[in-house]
Amino acid sequence: MAPVLVLWLAVCLSVTWAVDRGNFKTCDQSAFCKRQRALKPAESPYRALLETMELTNTRLTLQLINDNNKVRLLLELYRLQGNMTRVKINELKPLKPRYEVPDVLIREPPTEPLSLLSQDENGVVLSLGAESQRVIVSARPFRLDIMEGRDVLMSLNSRGLLAFEHLRMRPSAVSLDFSLPGVEHVYGIPEHADTLRLKTTDNGDPYRLYNLDVFQYELYNPMALYGAVPVMLAHNAQRTTGIFWLNAAETWVDISSNTAGKTPQTDVRWISESGIIDVFIMLGPTPNDVFSQYASLTGTQSFPPLAAVGYHQCRWNYNDQEDVTSVDAGFDEHDIPYDYIWLDIEHTDGKRYFTWDPHKFATPKEMLQGLMDKKRKMVAIVDPHIKVDSNYKIHNEIRSRGFYIKNKDGGDYEGWCWPGSAGYPDFTRADMREWWASMFAYDQYEGSMENLYTWNDMNEPSVFNGPEVTMHKDAVHGAWEHRDVHNLYGFYVQMATAEGLIQRSGGVERPFVLTRAFFAGSQRYGAVWTGDNAAEWEHLKISIPMCLSLGLVGISFCGADVGGFFKSPSTELLVRWYQTGAYQPFFRAHAHLDTPRREPWLFGPENTALIREAVRQRYALLPYWYQQFYHAHRTGQPIMRPLWVEYPQDPATFALDDEFLIGRDLLVHPVTEEGARGVTAYLPGKGEVWFDVQTFQKHNGAQNLYIPVTMSSIPVFQRGGSIIPKKIRVRRASSCMMHDPYTLYVALNPQGKLYIDDGHTFNYEKKEFIHRRLSFTNNILSSVNLAPDAQFTTQSWIERIVILGASKPSTVTLKTAGEWP
Repeated sequence: MAPVLVLWLAVCLSVTWAVDRGNFKTCDQSAFCKRQRALKPAESPYRALLETMELTNTRLTLQLINDNNKVRLLLELYRLQGNMTRVKINELKPLKPRYEVPDVLIREPPTEPLSLLSQDENGVVLSLGAESQRVIVSARPFRLDIMEGRDVLMSLNSRGLLAFEHLRMRPSAVSLDFSLPGVEHVYGIPEHADTLRLKTTDNGDPYRLYNLDVFQYELYNPMALYGAVPVMLAHNAQRTTGIFWLNAAETWVDISSNTAGKTPQTDVRWISESGIIDVFIMLGPTPNDVFSQYASLTGTQSFPPLAAVGYHQCRWNYNDQEDVTSVDAGFDEHDIPYDYIWLDIEHTDGKRYFTWDPHKFATPKEMLQGLMDKKRKMVAIVDPHIKVDSNYKIHNEIRSRGFYIKNKDGGDYEGWCWPGSAGYPDFTRADMREWWASMFAYDQYEGSMENLYTWNDMNEPSVFNGPEVTMHKDAVHGAWEHRDVHNLYGFYVQMATAEGLIQRSGGVERPFVLTRAFFAGSQRYGAVWTGDNAAEWEHLKISIPMCLSLGLVGISFCGADVGGFFKSPSTELLVRWYQTGAYQPFFRAHAHLDTPRREPWLFGPENTALIREAVRQRYALLPYWYQQFYHAHRTGQPIMRPLWVEYPQDPATFALDDEFLIGRDLLVHPVTEEGARGVTAYLPGKGEVWFDVQTFQKHNGAQNLYIPVTMSSIPVFQRGGSIIPKKIRVRRASSCMMHDPYTLYVALNPQGKLYIDDGHTFNYEKKEFIHRRLSFTNNILSSVNLAPDAQFTTQSWIERIVILGASKPSTVTLKTAGEWP
């Protein structure tokens, strides 16, 4: 039966090129969403019982009562370090415990003292410390307002949409509304194939957060996709704030906006199928403050090995070892650098992960050694559905240990996926994750070597014969139903896999793991991509806001399948996609099994040269990219970022999503229109200047600049006042450039940074790195050690300095102050 099923699936995948909306629910088809959305703004039935209030040094507790049914809730309010407020609401006496999300927060957030400012029969006022910030708890009806001076920053339950479904043994939904006075622009809550600025949902479905395997997704709608990060940012010229709704169940987010009055306002409503209300309100006030606040809760982007920031070559599937060797040689023959070649599901023995096809990949170590000899690496797929086969070691071990997710009747849950009948390990269990990690040891994963890394696909989880192509909600994870934990599944799969790659090296080597499904905190474990896109211009365009949205909520290591996964790109589209992908954090080409081969040299010498140039630009900029990844790892700030993050008071930047910044200092406006002869880029910053990185021509900020383009054009600008490090001796892989010299591009009274380490281990945590600030003032270029207690020796040197926007000097003097470590 299994071969027939997989063949049928392959046929379906090869002939159907559009999402089947009938597979996926609308709000009206989702019972709890329909029930909750039927509640309209009105006076809330909840009131605060002020006589139950208890205030300690760290928290306020207060009972709320629903006057319609007399059921009581418990409100907990915390003031957190770093200008955040946490609000938790649970049933005071639930029929059974409600799920509270574990493992996503990196620690229990530290609190700061709350103090009572005033109290009467109408409510209480509490101080939040800084800058006359306070929270007002109104009693009848219950409402919570966060104030600064006379300004309301945010209101909870001001529209009376707090809801707890009570007295239901089946899942009971929760809902809460937030009002944001003065706000017209909200962002985040990925993953959706939509604009950067979130749209109002009054006339359609809410944005849905429910990890799903959506076959060739549609664009510009709020349908759920592969990942879910329940974090929203709100921004205006005065302030940036954030809302983190910590709930892993299916969630819908309604957005409405009122711009008719003097003060615009955006109203947001969160609806989740189960769990509790546990919300973190991040009060900024700057974009970088919000990034720091969120990072303090869920951690920062993992620091990848340098090679992972290079170019990745993938398709479903490279046929055999000879095919891998041929493709590898093709890159050398055509002088195109790359770091990783990838193997999809066909490399396994019958879709049994952790194995190799005994005929096509008979000697995997020989293949890996051939790559290692060239300082290159491989990624192989390891999906979380396990073939039910009594001759398969992985399946037998999971079953004997009782590690599979159970069905509602207590047996092992089984569904259909690539291998046919498959079991699904319960990654919510720490002991299961520990066992899974141990399977990546070199003596367990036969044929693996230190240059083999991992790709976790299908981890929403994808269940071909399940409702909405995923797991039944009544499947059982210990004491909880799958509905409670659904959006965490991919997060846990990537966590366990990354831990396995770290453990196999004795904790020395940094892992690289790509995941399709994700949640808040997934940034700690590796990279994500935007899933099964298509070779269409609109899919190229949407890759920009999709990755920008992910970066705003902590997941910086994002990219899209270059060329499009489904269909076949025109040569123009393929070239433009390489030019765009070369300036996105994760740079990988990938293609569907049924598409013609599309290695970079198959489209004629002219197009090969254009693709080669785009990839070489990526490699020349690796020192700058690597510095940005280090900075993201240390601060939580996004690498690929919207312009408004750096120019928060410029309304012209607030909705831009066809251009972006890499760090602070490079602005990129890719060409994403077919047949384009020019693009118009907005250069921000009144009084600032920007330099075209190809021509070095200077342009003033705060203007829309028309840029004529040809097929070789990638409009990129360097900010005046910056120093960009490059390595212009591009070689076949990043490791081959390790000891090459640097060229510094210096633009007008600038500052910049240079970060160097060994490129692949955790030794940077032991202070084995170089981190220097470079500055150029009064015609003197100097550097300062930013980490005097760090020690690292590099064979690289600064070979060349290019000064932009300066006249030719009459003399140049070189002085060395001590020895550069």
